[in-house]
Amino acid sequence: MVKKIDFEKSLEKLEEIVESLEAGDLTLEESLKKFEEGLALGKQCREILDKAEARIKKVVEESDGTVEEKDISDEF
Repeated sequence: MVKKIDFEKSLEKLEEIVESLEAGDLTLEESLKKFEEGLALGKQCREILDKAEARIKKVVEESDGTVEEKDISDEF
């Protein structure tokens, strides 16, 4: 089980896992454990990003000081 850590640390750890898997120096068992850990970290990162997007989507302050709900995905 992956301990809850902040987004940046999760992403950094995920990158380390990818590098170790790409190096090909791990046993099959070690690779499977790293892969499982990577999946859990990826899911955790996605959940953090989804929550951040929801917060941004919920309230956006306009330059004139008004606040409105806005879907930021329309801008990308």
